[in-house]
Amino acid sequence: MTEFRFSEHPHRRYNPLTGDWIQVSPHRAQRPWQGQEEETPEEQRPEYDPECYLCPGNTRAGGVRNPEYISTFVFTNDFAALRPDTPTAEFNAGGLLMADGEQGTCRVICFSPRHDLTLPEMTTPDIRQVVDLWVEEFRQLGNKDNIRYVQIFENKGQMMGCSNPHPHGQIWAQQTIPDEPAKELEKQREYHTNQSGCLLCDYLEIEEDLGDRIVVENDSFSVLVPFWAIWPFETLLLSKRHLADFNDLNGHERDEMADIVRRLTIRYDNMFRVSFPYSAGFHPAPTDGADYPYWHFHMHFYPPLLRSATVKKFMVGYEMLANPQRDLTAEASAEQLRSLPEVHYKEQ
Repeated sequence: MTEFRFSEHPHRRYNPLTGDWIQVSPHRAQRPWQGQEEETPEEQRPEYDPECYLCPGNTRAGGVRNPEYISTFVFTNDFAALRPDTPTAEFNAGGLLMADGEQGTCRVICFSPRHDLTLPEMTTPDIRQVVDLWVEEFRQLGNKDNIRYVQIFENKGQMMGCSNPHPHGQIWAQQTIPDEPAKELEKQREYHTNQSGCLLCDYLEIEEDLGDRIVVENDSFSVLVPFWAIWPFETLLLSKRHLADFNDLNGHERDEMADIVRRLTIRYDNMFRVSFPYSAGFHPAPTDGADYPYWHFHMHFYPPLLRSATVKKFMVGYEMLANPQRDLTAEASAEQLRSLPEVHYKEQ
């Protein structure tokens, strides 16, 4: 009987954080590509853009003028998806049509006053200022009585829905726990109850022993391509110490957070020698005042590029109707990312 190999044979992989499965078909990676390829010329941006509503001193679409900031800058989104003054409301028609009013707020974080930079092109000390702002915003928003979850994220690149190329991220803070963190919360609780341990602590120990999917690490964090990865070069950033959220980060870990984010995103840019698009975000514990000893602080990176800067991965067909599916195995993705230099391609 033929010996089963992850690198050759179709199989399913389980995501213990969500309870979902993914179909992996590594043999399909050999098929010729005949789909659409779009031109993606490297964009040259100025250090300051007078038309950019995020640059220092410029007026935003809502009519507010930005200060002449010199490092980071945060403000409440002028077109926020969540508002603190939303009325309390509940609608229920037969248990089938249900809706609730949702209070919250949305913040925008400018990573740098320079319009032409992205995180991998910033210095580690400058990214450390971003980390400090993440911590401060998480603390302030999480302390509000009506906020149960604080989602900090970045959409980078037009194809990820980013409407402005100025280096920035977002924070959505709301009164309920969103679906993805809620699924992770339940699975981590379940694992803690059944195994008397931390799901992600134990998972990281296995990954470090095997080494196949580790991309980059320092004293405080590891970045790996998760065994159950869906996106072509998806990665998971895990704290090595068991932490719940940003409040638990000490000064050294803030430094190392800046270091690991820079080293990973440089690898992303070096993959296809473009400003690599992605959606990325942290999953800290909820901020509802409850105790979550089983929650492990982590960050997800979801990049869409598949084979080059012109070939993208979308969820279609089987993936929309049945299961997520990927051709490139997690091990192959990790090896490609791991082998890339840590000097940005623009400086090589």
